[in-house]
Amino acid sequence: MTLNRRSFVKNAAALAGAFSVNSLFQQAHAADLQKINERVGHLTPAQLAADEDYWFFIRQAYPVNRNIIILNNGGVSPAPLVVQQAVERYNQLSNEGPSYFMWRVLDQGREPLREQLALLAGTLPGEIAINRNATESLNTIIYGLNLKAGDEVIGTKQDYPNMVQAWRQRAMRDGIVYNQLSFDFPIENDDTIVAAYEKAITPKTRIIHVTHVINWVGQIMPVQKICRMAHKKGVGVIVDGAHSFGLLDFKIPDLECDYFGTSLHKFLSAPVGSGMMWIKKEKIASIWPLMCNSEPHSEDIRKFETLGTRSFPIEQGIGEAINFHNAIGSKRKEERIRYLKNYWAEQAVKIPKVKIHTSLKSQYSCAICGVSIDGMTPQQLDGALFANYKIHTTAIVWENISAVRVTPHVYTSLADLDKLVKALKEIAAAGK
Repeated sequence: MTLNRRSFVKNAAALAGAFSVNSLFQQAHAADLQKINERVGHLTPAQLAADEDYWFFIRQAYPVNRNIIILNNGGVSPAPLVVQQAVERYNQLSNEGPSYFMWRVLDQGREPLREQLALLAGTLPGEIAINRNATESLNTIIYGLNLKAGDEVIGTKQDYPNMVQAWRQRAMRDGIVYNQLSFDFPIENDDTIVAAYEKAITPKTRIIHVTHVINWVGQIMPVQKICRMAHKKGVGVIVDGAHSFGLLDFKIPDLECDYFGTSLHKFLSAPVGSGMMWIKKEKIASIWPLMCNSEPHSEDIRKFETLGTRSFPIEQGIGEAINFHNAIGSKRKEERIRYLKNYWAEQAVKIPKVKIHTSLKSQYSCAICGVSIDGMTPQQLDGALFANYKIHTTAIVWENISAVRVTPHVYTSLADLDKLVKALKEIAAAGK
């Protein structure tokens, strides 16, 4: 499975490491996945979601700790072994001569990687910037917009804290007006959500900030409908896609937004510390880079990548994650993870004293689901799940949301979720 150094360096110029015939994915999984995909080729993604033999094979690619059940993939997901090996291989190569192998070899892989990300996102390569996470992507846009005192921005109290704080800092620094809506999720009516944004628009509104998948409880927001409404009124839209990219089967242009930021270390299972920013081509020149650049008004998306020395191994490891994702297929992956969420939540909702805080309709949720037990705080439930059952989740107390967030991934087994349901039954029955 390993390549010798000479062979690796010879192929490095074609790199982003994962995209050549010598990629680790090609060596480790391609042939077997091709065979198993042929076996299930007649199944629809929804049908394949329940094929445990297929997903057992996929699960073997993730060397996760089997002593605990990880159900906080909404925070960060583990990477498949081939992704981990790629990062280790690139790190070893870098340390053989950092200034040569990092800047003259690995750095040459950014353009092939940009092209692969653009294919996955359905965009032009010249609209994709590679960075470290959704916070960096979205802060670049938020601080880079030409807004002046009195200009208004609409967000929600249920947006991610780093984005909320970024807008508040712009309000303090520049005098913009940051208005926050508040929603009581779950909401199973797109018109209700769109109407709330529309009602908040005034002649001074310049930007709407929308979280595609609400990270607290997994509500899928009607982004395209919001964008169409906003654009009719001359308002731009920023989309926080941290929990949607690599999970939901969509292309960024389908959303009809103007700006998009995401973390790749969540559902794409890329190395921890990898992200992506998309800006519509005609808007790139008007956005100031967050970091310094000699041509801040350039139309070149690369002006947002002036980060100085970075982790080239992490960046290039993204390629293997894309390979693995594409081998499964976006729609298959979405349907499987939604199937896993519904598998446990549809049982849990029938348990006395257990409350589900997320819609179970496919239009409004996929992976993330909130759960609570009457008489317990989220911290108490989260603690009991881990202390007594070694189930790792995360307690959410934010604005009007109070629940434990549960998030499976493709490596999660039904047996893991059976243990979760059993645990909820026992904890609820014990009343503590």
